[in-house]
Amino acid sequence: MQSLVKRLNLDPYVLALLSTVLLASLLPAQGIWAPIADRVTDVAIALLFFLHGAKLSREAIVSGAKAWKLHAATMAVTFGLFPLIGLALRALPGIDPGLGTGLLFLTLLPSTVQSSIAFTAIAGGNVAAAVCGASFSNLAGIFVTPLLTALLITGKTQGISSDPIITIASQLLLPFVAGHLMRPVIGPFVHRHKKLVGYVDRGSILLVVYTAFGAAVLDGLWHKVTLGELALIVVIALAMLAVVMSAIGVLGRALGFSREDRIVMLFCGSKKSLASGIPLAAVLFPAAQMGAIILPVMFFHQIQLMVCAVLARRFAAETERLAGAPAPQ
Repeated sequence: MQSLVKRLNLDPYVLALLSTVLLASLLPAQGIWAPIADRVTDVAIALLFFLHGAKLSREAIVSGAKAWKLHAATMAVTFGLFPLIGLALRALPGIDPGLGTGLLFLTLLPSTVQSSIAFTAIAGGNVAAAVCGASFSNLAGIFVTPLLTALLITGKTQGISSDPIITIASQLLLPFVAGHLMRPVIGPFVHRHKKLVGYVDRGSILLVVYTAFGAAVLDGLWHKVTLGELALIVVIALAMLAVVMSAIGVLGRALGFSREDRIVMLFCGSKKSLASGIPLAAVLFPAAQMGAIILPVMFFHQIQLMVCAVLARRFAAETERLAGAPAPQ
C-alpha cells in the first residue's frame, strides 16, 4: 500500500482525510456515541493547545502578539477580500438565490482556529502568531459576521450568544496558557518528543472532520443536494480558495513578511470556520433556510482542510530541507 501511494504521488494525510470523510458518511457517530465523539474531539483539541503552549517560549508569544501588521493583513483578507468575492458570486447570472446567499454567508465567517494553528505548526510557520491571529479572528467574527450579515444579507441585526466566546476561552486559550505556565516542568519533554505534537496536530484535525461531517450526514446531507449542485459548490470552493491563496501570496511578499509569517497568513487568512458558521447561521437565519445556507460552508470546510493538508506537508518538507534534515515520510 505504501509503495502504491508513493508511485501515485499521493499525500498520505489527504488519504487519511478522505478515509475519515468516508467513515463519517458510512458510520457517523450517533446515539450514545455522538457525545462521546464530541468529547474526545474537544479533549484532543485542548491537548493540542496545551502542548503548543508548553512548546513556545515567552519571547515567541510576545513576538507573535506584537505582529499587528500581520494580523491586520490577515483580517483584511478574512473580512474584506472574501466578502467581495462572495458579493461577486451572488451576482453571477444563473446562480440559485439560496446557493448565492450560502456562498456569501460563507465568505463572511471568521477563520478556523485549531486547524489554522495545526497546519501552521506542521508547515513550520510562526505558531505564536497563528495562535494570536486565529483566536482574534474567531472572537472578532462573533461580532463582525453578524454585522456583515445584517448589512449584506438579512438587512437587520440579531442577538448573538456568548457561548462561542466561552468555548474559545475554555477549550483553546485556557489550555494554551496552562501549557505555557507548565513549560518549565514539561517543556524539555515536549521538545524531546516533537513527533508527539505532530500526531496531536494531525489527529485533532481528523477528529474534527469526522465529527463535523458525520453530524452533517445525520442531518440528511446526501438527500439535500443534487450531484450538479455538489459539483458546482466544489468548483466554486476550489476557485475561491485558489484566488484567495494567490492574493495572500502576493500581499505577503509585498508587505515584506518572513516565510514563517507568510505561512501564518496563508493558513489563517484562507480558512472559514465551520464550528462558528453553523451556530451563527442558526441564530441569524430561519430554520427553513439553514440547509442551503450551511451547505457551502460544510463543503468549503472539507476542501480547505484537504488543500491545506497538501500545502502544509510541502512546506514541512521545504522546512526540513532548509534545516538540512531529511523530510518526514
